[in-house]
Amino acid sequence: MTGRSDDYRFMEIRDAIASINQKVNIIGVIIEFGFPRRTKGTDCFCAVKIVDQSHHKPGITANIFAESLEKLPHVASAGDIIELSHVTMKTHQGEIYAVFNKKFSSFALYEGKDGSGFLPYDVSPKFRSRDLDKKFIQSLRDWLVNFELDEGSTNFSFVRDLKESEHVNLICKIVYMCESNNETLAFAWDGTDSQPISIDTRLANEIDYAHQSGPLILPRDILCILPPVGSILRLIFDKGIEKQSFSMLNTGKWMKFVNVLCEMQVGSFQIVVTTFSKLRFTSNEDIAVQFRQRSYEERLASALGRIPFWCFPSPSPITEVDYNNEPFVTLMDVLTYSKVTAKFKCVVRVIAIYPLQAKDFRSPEGTYRVRLCLEDPTARIHALLYAEDGEQFFGGYPSNDALTRKRNKLLGVSASEKNEASTRDPPWVQCCLKSYYLNKQDVLGSRQYRIFGTRLEVEN
Repeated sequence: MTGRSDDYRFMEIRDAIASINQKVNIIGVIIEFGFPRRTKGTDCFCAVKIVDQSHHKPGITANIFAESLEKLPHVASAGDIIELSHVTMKTHQGEIYAVFNKKFSSFALYEGKDGSGFLPYDVSPKFRSRDLDKKFIQSLRDWLVNFELDEGSTNFSFVRDLKESEHVNLICKIVYMCESNNETLAFAWDGTDSQPISIDTRLANEIDYAHQSGPLILPRDILCILPPVGSILRLIFDKGIEKQSFSMLNTGKWMKFVNVLCEMQVGSFQIVVTTFSKLRFTSNEDIAVQFRQRSYEERLASALGRIPFWCFPSPSPITEVDYNNEPFVTLMDVLTYSKVTAKFKCVVRVIAIYPLQAKDFRSPEGTYRVRLCLEDPTARIHALLYAEDGEQFFGGYPSNDALTRKRNKLLGVSASEKNEASTRDPPWVQCCLKSYYLNKQDVLGSRQYRIFGTRLEVEN
């Protein structure tokens, strides 16, 4: 290593870890970082784990403290390079780490990809650039081209594996971000279908569930750019994490989330980034990323790829449709279809029905008027069963008791449950949908959906 009279000398990480209680200068690739947060005292804090050619397993953690969030490093992406000057090497319970002191330490952040130049995109107030930096930065960039992160014992789950109130590690693609009412919205996806939710509710409150529109409350033009297959989950930051942390997310990029919480909201999963969550280095060449992308592309190419994963080998036989030769589509396909009037065949769950009581399914004149809330892994929509379509669906005009049995079968209510609190698991069923509009002056804005050509095969 080259010595400097101004006490500026870079150490490789393997040498730095042997320098306990000494101040060192190191440059490394960020393979994992936590989200900035406030400490219980007056400081702000974040942690980054770095590696270099000399010590790429498991790397060392640098704990960085500052007077404010603005003075912490704003890491743009795992895989970027950080230069740390005058940090002190410490050890605690057998783990060696670097401590950044806000009074005399400094940092600089550089893009990790080659060809990005040597100007840092974020620096601390005490940082001073030197020509020697370029040599180490370029060396790390060259090494990073073929670098493969050793994940150790870390296991990454799929969205299809998520269960409520569990902490998991996920590899997801950020498919959309936006600002809405001074709130940042972010959505993540990995091409798989989240598990269907057992609905814990009283049937008497069914009207409330019927009016819930699900996790994707986005304009149609935005829905059109999202993947048509696979569940898209809302990504939120816990209250203990500052809003600026959203800047670490990159639309269109695959990211590894370590120790995130799976929660339930409005009958759908959402991913919560907590103060204990971290982002880990990811490249498009990562085997796990390529597997997810390839699986999604194979699913799109398959004739049955748009059927929900959870209804295989086939949907429930309690419904039959008139258009058996038509391909299946997802509800996201339905919502984003370019023509306003069209016909579709889907596999869905009926998660709510209005009116609730079977005796109210028909008007005083005997006309069916029923509103169903349909769900698949991609979206929810509301569809009407009206007039002759309702007659076909319910098999004519059965008694109220028979209609109630049909309703319960469709909603996943067991015969012993009436209006008491219960857990429902509606079956996956085939149905035909048609779209239409109410206003010629606003055909897209007034688009509605009806169920047709579908029969509920439940004995009267």
